[in-house]
Amino acid sequence: MPLAFDWLAKRAELTPDKIALVDAATGREYSYHRFDERAGRLAGYWREAWEVQPGDRVAILGHNSSEYFEALFAAAKARVVLVPLNWRLAVAELAGIVADSEPVGLVHDEVFAEEAAALLPGITGGRRMVIGAADGDAVSYEEALAAGEPTVMPPRPMDDTWYFLYTAGTTGRPKGVVQTFAMALYNYLNIGVPTGLTQDDVTLNLLPTFHSGGLNLYAIPTFIAGGTAVIQKAFDPAETLRLLEDRATMFFGVPAVYLFLSQHPGFGGADLSRVRSWACGGAPMPVPLLEKYQERGVVIRQGFGMTETGPTVFLVDDDHAVSKAGSVGLPQMFVEVRIVDRDGNEVAQGEHGELLVRGPGVTPGYWKLPEVTAESIVDGWLHTGDVARCDEDGYYYIVDRWKDMYISGGENVYPAEIENVLYAHEAVAEAAVIGVADERWGEVGRAVVVLAEGASAAGEDLIAFCAERLAKYKVPRSVVFVDELPRNAAGKVLKQDLRASHGAA
Repeated sequence: MPLAFDWLAKRAELTPDKIALVDAATGREYSYHRFDERAGRLAGYWREAWEVQPGDRVAILGHNSSEYFEALFAAAKARVVLVPLNWRLAVAELAGIVADSEPVGLVHDEVFAEEAAALLPGITGGRRMVIGAADGDAVSYEEALAAGEPTVMPPRPMDDTWYFLYTAGTTGRPKGVVQTFAMALYNYLNIGVPTGLTQDDVTLNLLPTFHSGGLNLYAIPTFIAGGTAVIQKAFDPAETLRLLEDRATMFFGVPAVYLFLSQHPGFGGADLSRVRSWACGGAPMPVPLLEKYQERGVVIRQGFGMTETGPTVFLVDDDHAVSKAGSVGLPQMFVEVRIVDRDGNEVAQGEHGELLVRGPGVTPGYWKLPEVTAESIVDGWLHTGDVARCDEDGYYYIVDRWKDMYISGGENVYPAEIENVLYAHEAVAEAAVIGVADERWGEVGRAVVVLAEGASAAGEDLIAFCAERLAKYKVPRSVVFVDELPRNAAGKVLKQDLRASHGAA
């Protein structure tokens, strides 16, 4: 297995004075030399004061920040595994992840002091570090850096674990997805090369850093390429528009981010010409929303990936981003895909089936869950749980999740197709479709809709709108209006929450 070297130290050697990190919330900017030094000092502190051993876990609970990425690279240098914690979870949920990962230390923002105190019993030795002012028996982050001796990451096998990312399981128990150095490198090759990412680029990074997108789209690839990563603490449409106008040359967002940006009053007058590359993933991008950006001269390249794939699998090329609107594009350089039926047989072109993925960017498995790993990765193929199809030109489309599909009168119905139609209605700001029980048809569709500001529409209007554009069995039979759709931190609509609150027949 090839070796992973200290990428950050190498960048500090090649371009020491180049700005690597910009913390938008604080205004701090660090060169590659300074970034590497700070990460090395943090690693040194963990090794000396915390006496961490190779393979130990260190948890981190915080918003997006420059310190977050210092901790990520410090973990590599100290040969420990970083465990990002989702700050949106309840303490009880976080405690379950802490119990599963068994960290020997906790790094946290000072605003999460209360949560950190509640989690401390699960931290070996009660070690914790505060990003901010010192708090009781916790050392402050900057004090730790001042005390630490700089450390360089020793060469390591590429399949060594760098960090865990926890995702919700079908049983409700979070699964720790192992992330390796190889996954990070191949993601860079699969996304950085086709987007032309270079050391001259400035990427705006606002997706949460406890998700793969927050770390890998495009922060880690930016550091490998030697560019500048602007880190936004959290998504704020006004600030994001300002940073897109003033600094960024490349941007990756999820559909919810693009939707909320387009709804902001400043969107129409924003000068977006500085950004040369736009991309989207995380969920199907409604075609009407793609078209709204095209009217502004912004061509968004749709892609697809998962936490388990590092994440990049597909990306549409610039030449077909408009003509293949709705497609996630082609499998990238270091990935192989198949579409199969429920018996594992490859489907014919244009037919729907489950997407399988294989390649060096796929996770080796789930932490302490060998049976789940064996069920999910069979003969090297990751079963994604996504419904896909491939057109006559080899372009792929993610139709929906297997679990979100419902069957009406014996016909498979994919909610994303109906949602795309609803998004084309001028009164609709957001839409999600779920299946509900029906005595005659087994299941029928129910649309859950957020109306655009100042707009009005009756459920019958939206049903009629769909009936003009969809086969009869796909047309929703009912509409529920809500103020907002439940979403996770990555912007995906939580269909299970909608089924729980609006799924009764």
